[in-house]
Amino acid sequence: MTQPSSLPPEPLCTQGVALLDSGHALDAVEVLRQAVAAGEPSAPDLLVRAYLDSGSWHAAVEWLTPLVQQGHVRFAGRLGVALAELGDRERAEDTLRLAVESGELAAANDLAILLRDEGRLREAVQLLIQVAEAGDGQAAANVVELHLEAGDLQSAIAAAERYADENRPDTVVALADVRALQGRTDEAEGFYRRAGELGALRAHTAYGQFLAVARGDIEGAEREFREAERHAEPGWAYTLGRFLLDEGRPEEARPYLQVAVDSGDTAALEALIELDGEDPADD
Repeated sequence: MTQPSSLPPEPLCTQGVALLDSGHALDAVEVLRQAVAAGEPSAPDLLVRAYLDSGSWHAAVEWLTPLVQQGHVRFAGRLGVALAELGDRERAEDTLRLAVESGELAAANDLAILLRDEGRLREAVQLLIQVAEAGDGQAAANVVELHLEAGDLQSAIAAAERYADENRPDTVVALADVRALQGRTDEAEGFYRRAGELGALRAHTAYGQFLAVARGDIEGAEREFREAERHAEPGWAYTLGRFLLDEGRPEEARPYLQVAVDSGDTAALEALIELDGEDPADD
């Protein structure tokens, strides 16, 4: 006989997750607020995700600030992200540092972005190196990305080769990126494919961009961007929408750009304005 589950049912959270996974974060917010009020155990974390996924930065700060002040430091990283999005950089830095010091290594990636945006690139790189050495694969990949943004290909190559590890799939994407820039396209493609097999965070997005730019394979690129959608890779909606817009398929692009806009993506908003024939520089 099947034993009953020891976990309580969470019908509102289940509904909220379905909305989040289908790209309807704004719709998920109200459902998950109800879930919090109903006391469903998973609701607080899911509501935070809904706020962040929908770009509801003010609501996220309002919800998370008292929680962090009460000692719930597991929310500090996400509060820091929301504060950074609102331009409160001093509080964002303090909160993200609290998250890192409390053992949330992933928050170092957001802190590094903040430092980079303030022109503190060396500090950002050093932070990421420390976290990468502690085992965070995303930090290792971001070390490579920061070197590339700085135009330092040799340092990027050295970092990519140092950190490449199939147990940290994002580092395989980083290695593919530098091999592509070195003109070693066959080798790069092999790494992109392997990263996808390993489940790297942005494997299909990166491979699609490689296929479009390095191979001129538009059909292959679209296939990978749609795989990015299927795997809910970060930024997939803007990437796919921008691709379709650039390929002269504006009406196909529109719903994807709108999903990205609903998540607070300003680049997607500019693309949507462009699609409607307006000048993004106009008020």
